[in-house]
Amino acid sequence: MFDNLCKFLVESFPSDFATWLLGEPITLTELSPKELSLEPIRADALILQQSDEIVLHIEFQTQPDKNIPFRMTDYRLRVYRRFPHKRMIQVVIYLQKTDSELVQQTTFTLEETSHRFQVIRLWEQPKEIFLQTSGLLPFAVLSNTDSKTNTLQEVATLIDNITDKRTQSNLAACAFILAGLVLEEEVIQRLLQRDIMRESVTYQSLLAEGRAEGRAEGRAEGRAQGRDEGRDEGRDEGRDEGRDEGIRRVAINMLKEGMSIEVVAKVTGLTVEQVQQLQIAEAEKPTE
Repeated sequence: MFDNLCKFLVESFPSDFATWLLGEPITLTELSPKELSLEPIRADALILQQSDEIVLHIEFQTQPDKNIPFRMTDYRLRVYRRFPHKRMIQVVIYLQKTDSELVQQTTFTLEETSHRFQVIRLWEQPKEIFLQTSGLLPFAVLSNTDSKTNTLQEVATLIDNITDKRTQSNLAACAFILAGLVLEEEVIQRLLQRDIMRESVTYQSLLAEGRAEGRAEGRAEGRAQGRDEGRDEGRDEGRDEGRDEGIRRVAINMLKEGMSIEVVAKVTGLTVEQVQQLQIAEAEKPTE
């Protein structure tokens, strides 16, 4: 979920991220892993943006991962194979504070081969960095701040001042989800009770609701199918259908809360077309 959310923010606000990570608002466009000839190691975590002269590679991590150094080296070589004359900046951004030594690693070494990349631990970054541009606002609560609660309040105020309603709603939802890494849901909901925040979605609550409904329906369908087609097969099919139904219900709830189709697709893992179909189906339902 956090991978998809961060990827959405980078793709929606590339200039903000370029200013932060590259030092200037370079115009960036998405670079597909398919252009690198080989299949990506882990496509869901991979963010590649490019300009005529540079490739920006970002990996967001909530937990330490011992494979990060190798993965960064592997993608550096892949990009070099495809774009030998482009400069490449690679950044691993850790979201959640940890004492693990893995988040300190900035190099990969294998015999005579050595590669270096950048690491940003958000809890060490001053909050002011993230309060300057819209696309970075949701990360402020994860930064080095004396009060996470007060920082989230600042973020809410800044989001209120954004004139575009869809941008407001999307940023509010992203801020809510990321704040869940460091604050209790009750605190977040109390701080984000303004009108624009109500247009966004409390994804954790909706996800829990969707999973509960999906499990209930999955158990019921599994029991019914198990009686007719075999107990074990019915349970498996029921669980699968229950999970799918839970995801669909989460997506529908997010749409009802005013979230954009793009955000719903990124967070739930559904395609844009699938979300659009759900939206149309809901709109065509007769009102009670």
